[in-house]
Amino acid sequence: MFSATGFDNEKYLNEQTTEILKRVERFNRKLYLEFGGKLLFDYHAARVLPGFDPNVKMRLLQKLKKDIDIILCIYAGDIERKKVRADFGITYDSDALKTIDDFKEWNIDINAVVITRYDDQSSAKAFKNKLERRGIKVYTHKFTKGYPTNIDLIVSDEGYGANEYILTSKPIVVVTGPGPGSGKLATCLSQLYHEHKRGVKAGYAKFETFPIWNLPLTHKVNIAYEAATVDLKDVNLIDHHHLEAYNEKTVNYNRDIEAFPLLKRIIEKITGEESFYKSPTDMGVNRAGFGIINDEVVQQAAHQEIIRRYFRCATEYAMGFVDSETLQRSEMIMKNVGAKVEDRNVVAYSREAAIEAEKNGKGNDGFFVGASIELKDGTIITGKNSSIMHAASSLILNASKQLAGLPDTLNLLPPNIMNSLKYLKKEILKGKVVSLDLEETLIALSISAISNPAAQMALEKLKELEGCEVHITHIPTRGDEAGLRKLGVHLTCDPDFSSKSLFVN
Repeated sequence: MFSATGFDNEKYLNEQTTEILKRVERFNRKLYLEFGGKLLFDYHAARVLPGFDPNVKMRLLQKLKKDIDIILCIYAGDIERKKVRADFGITYDSDALKTIDDFKEWNIDINAVVITRYDDQSSAKAFKNKLERRGIKVYTHKFTKGYPTNIDLIVSDEGYGANEYILTSKPIVVVTGPGPGSGKLATCLSQLYHEHKRGVKAGYAKFETFPIWNLPLTHKVNIAYEAATVDLKDVNLIDHHHLEAYNEKTVNYNRDIEAFPLLKRIIEKITGEESFYKSPTDMGVNRAGFGIINDEVVQQAAHQEIIRRYFRCATEYAMGFVDSETLQRSEMIMKNVGAKVEDRNVVAYSREAAIEAEKNGKGNDGFFVGASIELKDGTIITGKNSSIMHAASSLILNASKQLAGLPDTLNLLPPNIMNSLKYLKKEILKGKVVSLDLEETLIALSISAISNPAAQMALEKLKELEGCEVHITHIPTRGDEAGLRKLGVHLTCDPDFSSKSLFVN
Protein backbone atom coordinates (compact mmCIF):
# COMPACT_ATOMS: atom_id res chain seq x y z
CA MET A 1 0.00 0.00 0.00
CA PHE A 2 1.31 3.45 -0.94
CA SER A 3 1.99 5.64 2.07
CA ALA A 4 4.78 7.72 0.51
CA THR A 5 3.98 11.20 -0.74
CA GLY A 6 4.45 12.02 -4.39
CA PHE A 7 2.77 15.43 -4.64
CA ASP A 8 3.25 18.82 -2.96
CA ASN A 9 -0.07 20.68 -2.61
CA GLU A 10 1.44 24.00 -1.53
CA LYS A 11 3.82 24.13 -4.47
CA TYR A 12 0.95 23.31 -6.81
CA LEU A 13 -1.32 25.96 -5.24
CA ASN A 14 1.29 28.67 -5.64
CA GLU A 15 2.08 27.69 -9.24
CA GLN A 16 -1.58 27.42 -10.23
CA THR A 17 -2.66 30.67 -8.56
CA THR A 18 0.17 32.62 -10.20
CA GLU A 19 -0.65 31.22 -13.63
CA ILE A 20 -4.38 32.03 -13.35
CA LEU A 21 -3.67 35.62 -12.26
CA LYS A 22 -1.28 36.06 -15.22
CA ARG A 23 -4.03 34.90 -17.57
CA VAL A 24 -6.57 37.29 -16.01
CA GLU A 25 -4.25 40.24 -16.58
CA ARG A 26 -3.74 39.22 -20.20
CA PHE A 27 -7.49 39.48 -20.81
CA ASN A 28 -8.07 42.90 -19.23
CA ARG A 29 -9.25 41.36 -15.96
CA LYS A 30 -12.20 39.36 -17.33
CA LEU A 31 -11.48 35.66 -17.74
CA TYR A 32 -13.92 32.80 -18.23
CA LEU A 33 -12.14 29.80 -16.75
CA GLU A 34 -13.59 26.41 -17.70
CA PHE A 35 -12.93 23.85 -14.97
CA GLY A 36 -12.51 20.40 -16.50
CA GLY A 37 -12.55 17.33 -14.29
CA LYS A 38 -13.78 17.40 -10.72
CA LEU A 39 -13.53 20.65 -8.79
CA LEU A 40 -14.52 18.99 -5.52
CA PHE A 41 -13.58 15.54 -4.23
CA ASP A 42 -11.12 14.74 -7.04
CA TYR A 43 -10.39 11.23 -5.81
CA HIS A 44 -8.87 10.10 -9.11
CA ALA A 45 -6.16 12.75 -8.74
CA ALA A 46 -5.67 11.77 -5.09
CA ARG A 47 -5.20 8.12 -6.07
CA VAL A 48 -2.67 8.70 -8.89
CA LEU A 49 -0.83 11.57 -7.16
CA PRO A 50 -0.37 10.39 -3.54
CA GLY A 51 -0.45 13.45 -1.32
CA PHE A 52 -2.84 15.36 -3.61
CA ASP A 53 -5.64 16.97 -1.59
CA PRO A 54 -8.96 16.00 -3.28
CA ASN A 55 -10.22 19.52 -2.47
CA VAL A 56 -7.07 21.47 -3.32
CA LYS A 57 -8.91 23.27 -6.14
CA MET A 58 -11.40 24.61 -3.60
CA ARG A 59 -8.49 25.86 -1.53
CA LEU A 60 -7.30 27.66 -4.63
CA LEU A 61 -10.72 29.24 -5.16
CA GLN A 62 -10.75 30.37 -1.55
CA LYS A 63 -7.44 32.16 -2.17
CA LEU A 64 -9.06 33.91 -5.15
CA LYS A 65 -12.47 34.28 -3.50
CA LYS A 66 -12.76 38.07 -3.77
CA ASP A 67 -12.14 37.86 -7.54
CA ILE A 68 -14.41 34.98 -8.62
CA ASP A 69 -17.97 34.29 -9.69
CA ILE A 70 -19.17 30.69 -10.16
CA ILE A 71 -21.44 29.30 -12.88
CA LEU A 72 -22.57 25.66 -12.62
CA CYS A 73 -23.58 23.91 -15.88
CA ILE A 74 -25.56 20.71 -16.26
CA TYR A 75 -26.67 19.07 -19.51
CA ALA A 76 -30.45 18.57 -19.74
CA GLY A 77 -29.94 15.14 -21.30
CA ASP A 78 -27.96 13.95 -18.26
CA ILE A 79 -30.85 15.01 -16.02
CA GLU A 80 -33.33 13.23 -18.27
CA ARG A 81 -31.51 9.90 -18.40
CA LYS A 82 -30.45 10.08 -14.73
CA LYS A 83 -26.73 9.80 -15.41
CA VAL A 84 -24.83 8.70 -12.29
CA ARG A 85 -21.56 10.01 -10.85
CA ALA A 86 -19.84 6.73 -9.98
CA ASP A 87 -17.71 7.85 -7.02
CA PHE A 88 -20.78 9.06 -5.08
CA GLY A 89 -23.44 6.79 -6.60
CA ILE A 90 -25.77 9.77 -7.17
CA THR A 91 -27.31 11.25 -10.31
CA TYR A 92 -25.82 14.34 -11.97
CA ASP A 93 -28.75 16.55 -10.93
CA SER A 94 -28.31 15.40 -7.31
CA ASP A 95 -24.58 16.05 -7.66
CA ALA A 96 -25.36 19.59 -8.82
CA LEU A 97 -27.42 20.15 -5.65
CA LYS A 98 -24.63 18.63 -3.54
CA THR A 99 -22.08 20.89 -5.25
CA ILE A 100 -24.09 24.00 -4.37
CA ASP A 101 -24.22 22.86 -0.73
CA ASP A 102 -20.51 21.95 -0.73
CA PHE A 103 -19.58 25.40 -2.04
CA LYS A 104 -21.59 27.00 0.75
CA GLU A 105 -19.61 24.98 3.29
CA TRP A 106 -16.48 26.59 1.79
CA ASN A 107 -18.20 30.01 2.09
CA ILE A 108 -18.41 30.41 -1.69
CA ASP A 109 -21.72 31.06 -3.43
CA ILE A 110 -22.67 29.78 -6.86
CA ASN A 111 -24.01 32.73 -8.85
CA ALA A 112 -26.10 30.78 -11.35
CA VAL A 113 -26.99 27.35 -12.68
CA VAL A 114 -27.21 26.85 -16.45
CA ILE A 115 -29.18 23.93 -17.90
CA THR A 116 -27.53 23.40 -21.28
CA ARG A 117 -29.09 22.02 -24.50
CA TYR A 118 -32.44 22.61 -22.84
CA ASP A 119 -35.50 21.65 -24.89
CA ASP A 120 -38.31 21.61 -22.34
CA GLN A 121 -37.45 18.07 -21.18
CA SER A 122 -39.81 17.18 -18.35
CA SER A 123 -37.11 16.15 -15.85
CA ALA A 124 -34.98 19.19 -16.65
CA LYS A 125 -37.98 21.47 -16.24
CA ALA A 126 -38.75 19.92 -12.84
CA PHE A 127 -35.10 20.39 -11.82
CA LYS A 128 -35.27 24.04 -12.88
CA ASN A 129 -38.43 24.57 -10.84
CA LYS A 130 -36.87 22.93 -7.79
CA LEU A 131 -33.84 25.23 -7.90
CA GLU A 132 -35.82 28.40 -8.53
CA ARG A 133 -38.18 27.65 -5.66
CA ARG A 134 -35.13 27.45 -3.41
CA GLY A 135 -34.00 30.91 -4.53
CA ILE A 136 -31.29 29.83 -6.99
CA LYS A 137 -30.94 31.72 -10.29
CA VAL A 138 -31.36 29.34 -13.26
CA TYR A 139 -30.67 29.99 -16.94
CA THR A 140 -31.52 27.69 -19.86
CA HIS A 141 -29.42 27.51 -23.02
CA LYS A 142 -30.67 25.67 -26.08
CA PHE A 143 -28.51 23.82 -28.60
CA THR A 144 -26.42 26.39 -30.49
CA LYS A 145 -27.70 26.90 -34.03
CA GLY A 146 -25.13 26.13 -36.71
CA TYR A 147 -22.77 24.24 -34.40
CA PRO A 148 -20.19 23.02 -35.35
CA THR A 149 -19.85 23.93 -39.04
CA ASN A 150 -21.51 27.31 -39.60
CA ILE A 151 -19.25 29.78 -37.78
CA ASP A 152 -21.19 32.82 -38.97
CA LEU A 153 -24.45 31.43 -37.54
CA ILE A 154 -22.82 30.19 -34.32
CA VAL A 155 -21.33 33.63 -33.63
CA SER A 156 -24.51 35.61 -34.19
CA ASP A 157 -27.62 36.76 -32.39
CA GLU A 158 -29.29 33.51 -33.53
CA GLY A 159 -26.43 31.39 -32.19
CA TYR A 160 -24.69 32.37 -28.97
CA GLY A 161 -26.71 35.56 -28.91
CA ALA A 162 -29.93 33.58 -28.43
CA ASN A 163 -28.74 32.60 -24.95
CA GLU A 164 -29.61 34.89 -22.09
CA TYR A 165 -26.58 36.78 -20.79
CA ILE A 166 -25.48 35.69 -17.30
CA LEU A 167 -24.64 38.74 -15.22
CA THR A 168 -21.25 38.51 -13.47
CA SER A 169 -19.20 41.15 -11.71
CA LYS A 170 -15.83 39.58 -10.82
CA PRO A 171 -12.70 39.34 -13.02
CA ILE A 172 -12.62 35.52 -12.90
CA VAL A 173 -15.73 33.53 -13.81
CA VAL A 174 -15.30 29.84 -12.97
CA VAL A 175 -17.52 27.64 -15.15
CA THR A 176 -17.88 24.12 -13.78
CA GLY A 177 -20.21 21.11 -14.03
CA PRO A 178 -20.77 17.61 -12.67
CA GLY A 179 -19.00 15.84 -15.53
CA PRO A 180 -17.92 15.85 -19.19
CA GLY A 181 -20.42 17.13 -21.72
CA SER A 182 -22.05 19.50 -19.22
CA GLY A 183 -21.91 22.42 -21.67
CA LYS A 184 -19.15 24.35 -19.90
CA LEU A 185 -17.32 25.37 -23.08
CA ALA A 186 -20.50 26.49 -24.86
CA THR A 187 -21.44 28.57 -21.82
CA CYS A 188 -18.01 30.23 -21.77
CA LEU A 189 -18.18 31.06 -25.48
CA SER A 190 -21.74 32.33 -25.21
CA GLN A 191 -20.65 34.66 -22.42
CA LEU A 192 -17.62 35.79 -24.45
CA TYR A 193 -19.97 36.73 -27.30
CA HIS A 194 -22.19 38.80 -25.01
CA GLU A 195 -19.20 40.43 -23.26
CA HIS A 196 -17.65 41.58 -26.54
CA LYS A 197 -20.99 42.97 -27.72
CA ARG A 198 -20.92 45.02 -24.52
CA GLY A 199 -17.40 46.21 -25.23
CA VAL A 200 -15.70 43.96 -22.66
CA LYS A 201 -12.64 42.18 -24.10
CA ALA A 202 -13.03 39.02 -22.03
CA GLY A 203 -10.93 35.91 -22.56
CA TYR A 204 -11.17 32.14 -22.16
CA ALA A 205 -8.90 29.54 -20.58
CA LYS A 206 -9.26 25.95 -19.40
CA PHE A 207 -8.27 24.48 -16.04
CA GLU A 208 -7.68 20.77 -16.69
CA THR A 209 -5.65 18.50 -14.43
CA PHE A 210 -5.29 15.53 -16.79
CA PRO A 211 -3.57 14.61 -18.96
CA ILE A 212 -0.56 16.42 -17.55
CA TRP A 213 0.94 18.26 -20.50
CA ASN A 214 4.57 18.25 -19.36
CA LEU A 215 4.74 14.53 -18.53
CA PRO A 216 5.66 12.03 -21.29
CA LEU A 217 2.87 10.57 -23.39
CA THR A 218 3.58 7.09 -21.96
CA HIS A 219 3.82 8.22 -18.34
CA LYS A 220 1.50 6.05 -16.24
CA VAL A 221 -0.27 9.06 -14.72
CA ASN A 222 -1.34 10.10 -18.21
CA ILE A 223 -2.25 6.53 -19.16
CA ALA A 224 -4.36 6.29 -15.99
CA TYR A 225 -6.36 9.24 -17.36
CA GLU A 226 -7.06 7.23 -20.53
CA ALA A 227 -8.16 4.32 -18.35
CA ALA A 228 -10.47 6.62 -16.39
CA THR A 229 -12.13 8.00 -19.54
CA VAL A 230 -12.23 4.79 -21.54
CA ASP A 231 -16.00 5.13 -22.05
CA LEU A 232 -15.42 8.55 -23.66
CA LYS A 233 -12.78 7.03 -25.96
CA ASP A 234 -10.27 9.68 -24.93
CA VAL A 235 -6.76 9.12 -26.27
CA ASN A 236 -3.68 11.04 -25.20
CA LEU A 237 -1.69 12.45 -28.10
CA ILE A 238 1.24 14.74 -28.75
CA ASP A 239 -0.28 18.18 -29.30
CA HIS A 240 0.85 18.71 -32.91
CA HIS A 241 -0.43 22.30 -32.88
CA HIS A 242 1.95 23.08 -30.02
CA LEU A 243 4.80 21.15 -31.65
CA GLU A 244 4.42 23.10 -34.89
CA ALA A 245 4.17 26.46 -33.11
CA TYR A 246 6.94 26.06 -30.54
CA ASN A 247 8.88 22.90 -31.47
CA GLU A 248 8.00 21.56 -28.01
CA LYS A 249 6.39 18.18 -27.27
CA THR A 250 3.38 18.42 -24.97
CA VAL A 251 0.51 16.03 -24.22
CA ASN A 252 -3.18 16.69 -24.67
CA TYR A 253 -6.18 14.50 -25.43
CA ASN A 254 -7.77 13.85 -28.79
CA ARG A 255 -11.02 15.79 -28.31
CA ASP A 256 -9.25 19.03 -27.40
CA ILE A 257 -6.67 18.63 -30.18
CA GLU A 258 -9.36 17.89 -32.77
CA ALA A 259 -11.61 20.74 -31.60
CA PHE A 260 -8.86 23.36 -31.38
CA PRO A 261 -8.99 24.73 -34.97
CA LEU A 262 -12.78 25.21 -34.70
CA LEU A 263 -12.53 26.73 -31.21
CA LYS A 264 -9.78 29.09 -32.35
CA ARG A 265 -11.89 30.28 -35.31
CA ILE A 266 -14.93 30.83 -33.06
CA ILE A 267 -12.91 32.88 -30.56
CA GLU A 268 -11.37 34.94 -33.37
CA LYS A 269 -14.83 35.52 -34.85
CA ILE A 270 -16.12 36.69 -31.45
CA THR A 271 -13.16 38.96 -30.68
CA GLY A 272 -12.51 40.19 -34.20
CA GLU A 273 -8.78 39.65 -33.83
CA GLU A 274 -6.22 36.87 -34.10
CA SER A 275 -6.01 34.69 -31.01
CA PHE A 276 -2.69 34.48 -29.20
CA TYR A 277 -3.49 30.80 -28.57
CA LYS A 278 -1.47 28.58 -30.92
CA SER A 279 -2.49 25.24 -29.39
CA PRO A 280 -4.93 23.61 -26.96
CA THR A 281 -2.00 23.33 -24.54
CA ASP A 282 -1.75 27.15 -24.68
CA MET A 283 -5.40 27.35 -23.63
CA GLY A 284 -4.81 25.23 -20.56
CA VAL A 285 -3.87 26.52 -17.12
CA ASN A 286 -2.41 23.38 -15.61
CA ARG A 287 0.55 23.26 -13.24
CA ALA A 288 -0.12 19.83 -11.72
CA GLY A 289 3.09 18.43 -13.19
CA PHE A 290 5.10 20.94 -11.18
CA GLY A 291 3.57 19.60 -7.96
CA ILE A 292 5.02 16.11 -8.46
CA ILE A 293 7.93 15.58 -6.07
CA ASN A 294 8.45 11.80 -6.39
CA ASP A 295 7.97 10.33 -9.84
CA GLU A 296 8.41 6.71 -8.73
CA VAL A 297 5.61 7.02 -6.17
CA VAL A 298 3.13 8.50 -8.63
CA GLN A 299 4.03 5.94 -11.32
CA GLN A 300 3.33 3.09 -8.89
CA ALA A 301 0.07 4.68 -7.78
CA ALA A 302 -1.04 5.18 -11.39
CA HIS A 303 -0.21 1.54 -12.13
CA GLN A 304 -2.68 0.51 -9.42
CA GLU A 305 -5.31 2.96 -10.67
CA ILE A 306 -5.16 1.46 -14.16
CA ILE A 307 -6.01 -1.93 -12.64
CA ARG A 308 -8.85 -0.43 -10.57
CA ARG A 309 -10.27 1.18 -13.69
CA TYR A 310 -10.19 -2.16 -15.51
CA PHE A 311 -12.20 -3.80 -12.72
CA ARG A 312 -14.73 -0.94 -12.78
CA CYS A 313 -15.09 -1.21 -16.55
CA ALA A 314 -15.53 -5.01 -16.36
CA THR A 315 -18.23 -4.53 -13.71
CA GLU A 316 -20.00 -1.86 -15.78
CA TYR A 317 -19.93 -4.23 -18.76
CA ALA A 318 -21.55 -6.99 -16.69
CA MET A 319 -24.23 -4.51 -15.61
CA GLY A 320 -24.87 -3.39 -19.19
CA PHE A 321 -23.48 0.14 -18.89
CA VAL A 322 -20.64 -0.15 -21.43
CA ASP A 323 -20.08 -2.18 -24.60
CA SER A 324 -17.53 -4.92 -25.32
CA GLU A 325 -15.31 -2.54 -27.30
CA THR A 326 -14.92 -0.33 -24.22
CA LEU A 327 -14.05 -3.33 -22.05
CA GLN A 328 -11.48 -4.55 -24.60
CA ARG A 329 -9.90 -1.10 -24.70
CA SER A 330 -9.67 -1.03 -20.89
CA GLU A 331 -7.99 -4.44 -20.89
CA MET A 332 -5.58 -3.33 -23.62
CA ILE A 333 -4.56 -0.23 -21.65
CA MET A 334 -3.77 -2.44 -18.68
CA LYS A 335 -1.74 -4.88 -20.77
CA ASN A 336 0.16 -2.09 -22.54
CA VAL A 337 1.67 -0.94 -19.23
CA GLY A 338 2.47 -4.50 -18.17
CA ALA A 339 -0.16 -4.53 -15.46
CA LYS A 340 -2.18 -7.58 -14.43
CA VAL A 341 -4.98 -7.96 -11.90
CA GLU A 342 -2.71 -9.98 -9.61
CA ASP A 343 -0.58 -6.83 -9.13
CA ARG A 344 -3.40 -5.67 -6.88
CA ASN A 345 -2.55 -7.48 -3.62
CA VAL A 346 -6.09 -7.81 -2.31
CA VAL A 347 -7.39 -9.67 -5.39
CA ALA A 348 -5.75 -13.04 -4.70
CA TYR A 349 -6.65 -12.94 -0.99
CA SER A 350 -10.33 -12.29 -1.64
CA ARG A 351 -10.52 -15.08 -4.19
CA GLU A 352 -8.85 -17.48 -1.74
CA ALA A 353 -11.40 -16.43 0.90
CA ALA A 354 -14.24 -17.31 -1.50
CA ILE A 355 -12.72 -20.75 -2.12
CA GLU A 356 -12.36 -21.30 1.62
CA ALA A 357 -16.00 -20.30 2.15
CA GLU A 358 -17.07 -22.88 -0.42
CA LYS A 359 -14.93 -25.60 1.19
CA ASN A 360 -16.52 -24.86 4.56
CA GLY A 361 -20.00 -24.71 3.07
CA LYS A 362 -20.44 -21.15 4.40
CA GLY A 363 -22.22 -19.04 1.87
CA ASN A 364 -25.64 -17.70 1.05
CA ASP A 365 -28.09 -18.89 -1.62
CA GLY A 366 -25.39 -21.14 -3.07
CA PHE A 367 -22.96 -18.24 -3.59
CA PHE A 368 -19.60 -18.01 -1.88
CA VAL A 369 -18.18 -14.50 -1.71
CA GLY A 370 -14.75 -13.50 -0.48
CA ALA A 371 -13.43 -10.05 0.39
CA SER A 372 -10.10 -8.65 1.52
CA ILE A 373 -8.65 -5.35 2.69
CA GLU A 374 -5.05 -4.16 2.86
CA LEU A 375 -4.51 -2.06 5.96
CA LYS A 376 -2.08 0.85 5.97
CA ASP A 377 0.65 -1.24 7.61
CA GLY A 378 0.36 -3.80 4.78
CA THR A 379 -1.63 -6.38 6.78
CA ILE A 380 -4.22 -8.24 4.69
CA ILE A 381 -7.54 -9.10 6.33
CA THR A 382 -10.22 -11.25 4.72
CA GLY A 383 -13.94 -11.84 5.14
CA LYS A 384 -16.52 -14.29 3.76
CA ASN A 385 -20.27 -14.23 3.31
CA SER A 386 -22.56 -16.43 5.42
CA SER A 387 -26.21 -16.86 6.25
CA ILE A 388 -25.98 -14.00 8.75
CA MET A 389 -23.90 -11.36 6.99
CA HIS A 390 -22.39 -10.32 3.67
CA ALA A 391 -18.68 -10.71 2.92
CA ALA A 392 -18.18 -6.92 3.12
CA SER A 393 -19.74 -6.94 6.60
CA SER A 394 -17.51 -9.68 7.98
CA LEU A 395 -14.49 -8.04 6.32
CA ILE A 396 -14.99 -4.68 8.00
CA LEU A 397 -15.71 -6.25 11.38
CA ASN A 398 -12.57 -8.37 11.09
CA ALA A 399 -10.49 -5.36 10.05
CA SER A 400 -11.78 -3.23 12.93
CA LYS A 401 -10.97 -6.03 15.40
CA GLN A 402 -7.43 -6.25 14.00
CA LEU A 403 -6.92 -2.51 14.37
CA ALA A 404 -8.37 -2.52 17.90
CA GLY A 405 -6.19 -5.46 18.96
CA LEU A 406 -9.22 -7.65 19.67
CA PRO A 407 -9.29 -11.47 19.26
CA ASP A 408 -10.54 -12.66 15.87
CA THR A 409 -12.94 -15.07 17.61
CA LEU A 410 -14.69 -12.27 19.52
CA ASN A 411 -18.29 -11.58 18.44
CA LEU A 412 -18.89 -7.83 18.25
CA LEU A 413 -22.59 -8.20 17.56
CA PRO A 414 -24.45 -10.08 20.35
CA PRO A 415 -27.14 -12.65 19.47
CA ASN A 416 -30.00 -10.47 20.77
CA ILE A 417 -29.19 -7.67 18.28
CA MET A 418 -28.70 -10.13 15.40
CA ASN A 419 -31.96 -11.94 16.16
CA SER A 420 -33.86 -8.66 16.40
CA LEU A 421 -32.52 -7.53 13.02
CA LYS A 422 -33.39 -10.85 11.40
CA TYR A 423 -36.91 -10.61 12.76
CA LEU A 424 -37.26 -7.05 11.45
CA LYS A 425 -36.02 -7.91 7.98
CA LYS A 426 -37.97 -11.15 7.56
CA GLU A 427 -41.19 -10.80 9.56
CA ILE A 428 -41.81 -7.05 9.53
CA LEU A 429 -40.26 -5.87 6.26
CA LYS A 430 -41.01 -9.18 4.45
CA GLY A 431 -37.49 -9.42 3.08
CA LYS A 432 -36.28 -12.51 1.26
CA VAL A 433 -32.67 -12.05 2.42
CA VAL A 434 -31.94 -11.69 6.13
CA SER A 435 -28.13 -11.58 6.05
CA LEU A 436 -26.80 -8.14 6.94
CA ASP A 437 -25.22 -5.87 4.36
CA LEU A 438 -22.48 -3.48 5.44
CA GLU A 439 -24.68 -0.45 6.12
CA GLU A 440 -26.91 -2.57 8.37
CA THR A 441 -23.87 -4.09 10.08
CA LEU A 442 -22.36 -0.69 10.85
CA ILE A 443 -25.63 0.43 12.45
CA ALA A 444 -25.74 -2.79 14.48
CA LEU A 445 -22.12 -2.23 15.57
CA SER A 446 -22.92 1.30 16.75
CA ILE A 447 -25.88 -0.01 18.77
CA SER A 448 -23.75 -2.77 20.29
CA ALA A 449 -21.12 -0.16 21.22
CA ILE A 450 -23.53 1.39 23.74
CA SER A 451 -23.13 -1.54 26.11
CA ASN A 452 -20.14 -3.41 24.68
CA PRO A 453 -16.67 -1.80 25.23
CA ALA A 454 -15.10 -4.08 22.60
CA ALA A 455 -17.62 -2.94 20.00
CA GLN A 456 -16.88 0.67 20.97
CA MET A 457 -13.15 0.06 20.43
CA ALA A 458 -13.84 -1.49 17.02
CA LEU A 459 -16.19 1.35 16.08
CA GLU A 460 -13.51 3.95 16.81
CA LYS A 461 -11.07 2.17 14.49
CA LEU A 462 -13.34 2.40 11.42
CA LYS A 463 -11.98 5.86 10.58
CA GLU A 464 -8.54 4.28 10.02
CA LEU A 465 -9.88 2.33 7.04
CA GLU A 466 -10.07 5.42 4.83
CA GLY A 467 -7.80 5.03 1.80
CA CYS A 468 -7.33 1.27 2.28
CA GLU A 469 -7.57 -1.10 -0.68
CA VAL A 470 -10.55 -3.51 -0.84
CA HIS A 471 -11.51 -6.23 -3.31
CA ILE A 472 -14.64 -8.39 -3.36
CA THR A 473 -15.15 -11.44 -5.58
CA HIS A 474 -18.71 -10.41 -6.52
CA ILE A 475 -20.50 -7.16 -7.35
CA PRO A 476 -21.50 -5.63 -3.99
CA THR A 477 -25.11 -4.88 -3.14
CA ARG A 478 -26.19 -1.27 -2.77
CA GLY A 479 -25.88 -1.46 1.02
CA ASP A 480 -22.36 -2.90 0.78
CA GLU A 481 -21.23 -0.41 -1.84
CA ALA A 482 -22.69 2.57 0.04
CA GLY A 483 -21.06 1.46 3.30
CA LEU A 484 -17.65 0.98 1.70
CA ARG A 485 -17.92 4.34 -0.09
CA LYS A 486 -18.71 6.12 3.18
CA LEU A 487 -15.72 4.46 4.83
CA GLY A 488 -13.57 5.92 2.05
CA VAL A 489 -11.90 2.70 0.88
CA HIS A 490 -10.69 2.08 -2.67
CA LEU A 491 -13.02 -0.67 -3.85
CA THR A 492 -12.78 -3.07 -6.78
CA CYS A 493 -14.74 -6.23 -7.46
CA ASP A 494 -14.88 -9.13 -9.87
CA PRO A 495 -17.65 -8.76 -12.47
CA ASP A 496 -19.82 -11.54 -11.02
CA PHE A 497 -23.25 -11.27 -9.40
CA SER A 498 -23.78 -12.65 -5.89
CA SER A 499 -27.36 -13.78 -6.43
CA LYS A 500 -29.43 -15.67 -9.00
CA SER A 501 -32.15 -13.06 -8.69
CA LEU A 502 -32.31 -10.45 -11.45
CA PHE A 503 -33.88 -7.93 -9.06
CA VAL A 504 -32.20 -7.37 -5.73
CA ASN A 505 -33.79 -4.75 -3.47
